[in-house]
Amino acid sequence: MQVLDFSHDPLLVIASLFVAMMAGFTGLSLSRGLSTRSVTYQKVLIVLSAISLGGGIWSMHFVAMLGLQLPILFYYDAVITLASALVAILVVGVALLILHFWKRTPQTLVLAGMIVGVGVLAMHYLGMSAMQLCKAVYTPLGIALAAVASCVLSVGAFAVAYGRRTQRNIVIGTVIFGIAVFSVHFAAIAGTSFVAVETQNEVGPLISNEAMAIGVVLSSFVLCGAFLLSGVTFLAPPKQEETIAEPEDAMPVDTAPKPASKRQIPYQKDGQTRFVDPSAVAVIRAEGHYTYLYTKDESLFCAWSITEAEKRLSTGPFIKTHRSYLINPDHVSGFERMKDNGVCYFETSSVNKVPVSRSRLKLVRDSLGV
Repeated sequence: MQVLDFSHDPLLVIASLFVAMMAGFTGLSLSRGLSTRSVTYQKVLIVLSAISLGGGIWSMHFVAMLGLQLPILFYYDAVITLASALVAILVVGVALLILHFWKRTPQTLVLAGMIVGVGVLAMHYLGMSAMQLCKAVYTPLGIALAAVASCVLSVGAFAVAYGRRTQRNIVIGTVIFGIAVFSVHFAAIAGTSFVAVETQNEVGPLISNEAMAIGVVLSSFVLCGAFLLSGVTFLAPPKQEETIAEPEDAMPVDTAPKPASKRQIPYQKDGQTRFVDPSAVAVIRAEGHYTYLYTKDESLFCAWSITEAEKRLSTGPFIKTHRSYLINPDHVSGFERMKDNGVCYFETSSVNKVPVSRSRLKLVRDSLGV
């Protein structure tokens, strides 16, 4: 069998990298802030994130394959091509379920990253096996390089993006994820030779490069639209509902904002800035550049960052138990010491327990008298 010479269209190579970046950003940003949502809402967003990430992996691969220039005509098996997309989506979905429904630890981050890394690798080689009239011949070194790049970079992407759910970390995780998918493809291609074959081993109908181009353009268009929508909501501050101004004397007494004082904490509700007494707040939790206040019955959005809340309430009842949490010891209903950290329990409707980091154990125990 004669080994075929091949090259790549530089513009499609660059386009494939942008597709991978868009997929990473869309999937990672869609799943931000799910911990405060209902389980059903979390599952819906995880499905959408899996479709974005897995579909983006598939789209990146075939955008790059459209740029592959061979001296012969070749086709793709439709069934195997579809299977490669479903494998990518399914594997990413499993990883996201682990990240959002298991306790998030360094071990689960590594596990999720490894699962996605194996999924990217499986998608690539399954997609390559769809080629008809042209056979890909692999080398052990090429497979090894692709496997290492896929697993290491995928773990890095999820460790950064999920280690701390800030805008900065999500963007950095996006870049690492995009580079991971891009590197796997071209590391594998660098260790691949192509030979012409006369027989076909198709499972389903054949797809020409022209038909594949239409499918890839459509999937990339949908992905681009999701990317733009995610980008707008990712950068914009939380939108407050507009309210129709009423005469001052017609405003109900129970809906009028309370006057601010040094000890009150502002929060947003129904398009108004309202205030809550710190003694009524059990937990303050970081959410990106903002925070959520948890009282016995409510979850309230506050424009303060966790750093600003800690500074402004330094003379109040709150103590810091973790980089993302401030608690009011008066509301703690239970405390449990773990091996090298701890947990504070609360009888509130939204937050039942708060982690205590190792460095904060003594402070918390002293405050609770245990």
